[in-house]
Amino acid sequence: MACVIKKIGFTLVELLVVMAVIALLLSIAVPRYFSSVEKSREAVLRENLSLTRQALDKYYGDNGKYPDNLDQLVSGKYLRSLPLDPVTDSNATWVIVAPEVPEKGGVFDLKSGAAGHARDGTEYKDW
Repeated sequence: MACVIKKIGFTLVELLVVMAVIALLLSIAVPRYFSSVEKSREAVLRENLSLTRQALDKYYGDNGKYPDNLDQLVSGKYLRSLPLDPVTDSNATWVIVAPEVPEKGGVFDLKSGAAGHARDGTEYKDW
């Protein structure tokens, strides 16, 4: 009797077809992933700005003037910590807007220090 040996494995064509299918799936999924990451950063930035502005308003309501710096919101327990700007990944890039009357404090509002445009076409610095 003759012994029949079967070789088990994949041909080069089969491997190329599998790699082409994987590349096609990645070309569809990767742009959606990065778009969702950018959308999430913008949502967090809007929320951080909103919460910090609410804390500024509460500070003004309690003290009759705005804080001299953002750290007073943390030391006065209006915020647990200074929020992070998710676009710049820093809490030191906030742009401080002072009140029109200097006697009312130092921080009337804050804006993002991030350069560039959001997905809706507006600039981050205008938020």
